[in-house]
Amino acid sequence: MRTLRLLTLTCLLPLAAFAQSQPQTAAPPVAIDVENNVPVKMRDGIVLRADVYRPADDGRYPVLLTRSPYNKVNESGTCRKAAQRGYVCIAQDVRGRFASDGDWYTFRNEPNDGYDTVEWAAALPNSDGRVAMFGGSYVGATQWLAAVARPPHLVAIQPTVTASNYHDGWAYQGGALEQWFDESWTTGLAADTLRRAAESSKVKDLVPTLPLSSYPVLQVSKPAGLVPYYFDWLAHPDYDAYWKQWSIEEHYSGIAVASFGIGGWYDIFIRGTLRNYAGMRAHAATPWAREHQYLLIGPWFHGPMTGQAGEVDFGSAGALDRDTMLNWYDQLLKGAPPGKVQQRPVKIFVMGVNQWREEDDWPLARARSTRYYLHGGGHANSSSGDGALTSSSPRNEPADAFTYDPANPVPTHGGNLCCPNEQLPSGAFDQREVEKRNDVLVYTTLAFDKDFEVTGPLAAEIYISSSAQDTDVTAKLVDVWPNGFAQNLADSIQRLPYRDSPEKPELIQPGTIYKVTIDLGATSNVFRAGHRLRIEISSSNFPHFDRNLNTAESPEQGSKFEKAENRIYHDAAHPSAIVLPVIPAQ
Repeated sequence: MRTLRLLTLTCLLPLAAFAQSQPQTAAPPVAIDVENNVPVKMRDGIVLRADVYRPADDGRYPVLLTRSPYNKVNESGTCRKAAQRGYVCIAQDVRGRFASDGDWYTFRNEPNDGYDTVEWAAALPNSDGRVAMFGGSYVGATQWLAAVARPPHLVAIQPTVTASNYHDGWAYQGGALEQWFDESWTTGLAADTLRRAAESSKVKDLVPTLPLSSYPVLQVSKPAGLVPYYFDWLAHPDYDAYWKQWSIEEHYSGIAVASFGIGGWYDIFIRGTLRNYAGMRAHAATPWAREHQYLLIGPWFHGPMTGQAGEVDFGSAGALDRDTMLNWYDQLLKGAPPGKVQQRPVKIFVMGVNQWREEDDWPLARARSTRYYLHGGGHANSSSGDGALTSSSPRNEPADAFTYDPANPVPTHGGNLCCPNEQLPSGAFDQREVEKRNDVLVYTTLAFDKDFEVTGPLAAEIYISSSAQDTDVTAKLVDVWPNGFAQNLADSIQRLPYRDSPEKPELIQPGTIYKVTIDLGATSNVFRAGHRLRIEISSSNFPHFDRNLNTAESPEQGSKFEKAENRIYHDAAHPSAIVLPVIPAQ
């Protein structure tokens, strides 16, 4: 595994950094006032600090609020522009981060602190009483969790690239630990935690401390003291009460705000972005909130939203307009004419043809659920094998077998990752090197004779047995170009004990065949004429996900591992398939 370092991560960037390719329209020369580190007392007496930007006059304006663990000063550019466009803009450090007091712990304080900050902002002298929020990644979580608390003056949120469930889709996926994200993200956050501990200590007073191993600053740097939330994540692999208290999915019916979610097909939180839109459209607390849900999905990973994602350039049209958030709030809060953002609730970038398209809803009503079945003569190992993929169901075919060795896992090569991108790049990459491995089963269609569009949620239904009592199955959807370039579109994993429930794991019986459904997220891609559709099946994708040790030990304590002999079935009784949302040709 690549070495983790204390650094500023891609996912720690402010919202403005997610869209660096579009030139900004020059703002009118409106004078603004700025107050730095304005104290805001929370209900328990802890003081958080915010920078406030406002037009330099006596008018009343809507408030735009962002609450971040990544240093509020990074939002100065966005807030200055917002103030010049007639908003009061507030950037606040969340509890225990940078200028704010208190102790930092993920999610725990965001509902109450968000509520208190919104109501404080609504009462400011230049506020017209309406508060809206914005920001990306964890800053999306601060918005959703504030909305769950239902502060009376919060009217809208604009969460970018964020999750809906902080168990599945944040710390875990399909029961497997999101190891790269969990470890790299917490490593980046730990730097400020350690700095704060050192600055709050007077070294002269601490030097006499005995034993030497109990020097207080270094005590803080011990793992459990520096990032207690990470160790709590490890201690809660099941979807239990620890996670449910913060899950947005458990609270849609109590949320009454407009929302404009922005995500990317290669973003780590694409599932959450889509779930939040669909969940709010169906279950939001009021008809107005249900009607005011919007979605924008581009060809982006968790970083600068340009037209480049990994090795694939989707063109300049694929870049996000840097004024998208302000344009939407101009429409929603100021009555500006619609059209600068989108006319319909959903706007998606269709890869392959590399075009934007607006839709009435998500998922698309006209999509047809279509199965493409795995086939082969028992030797689908690697791209040189005999694996095939067709719309015809299998009959009598031998299973494909491979050895999964945790000491030699299938390496992660692109996909829906976070962070940092310079160490483990996200996005679309050529998978041919991965497909040479004998522990990767490869199934491919014939070349399409005409364009074939897949847009919507994806799933793989796989029949598997194992020599172990605990193992994983992975699936990856690939677009194979005529020149052989194998572009990954979506991938995921399922830890077999969690095959039926994320709450109650059940070990498997060695040798028993199980049907496992893998949630592959979603995509929008046109397989152009001459291209082929491929699915890869294996049991690891490391370090994106932690290695299953095949021993049923807990992720927190496990250290011993053994090989597993895994078999994938595709016959009449066990029709393994990938389930695709196919868009009929017009």
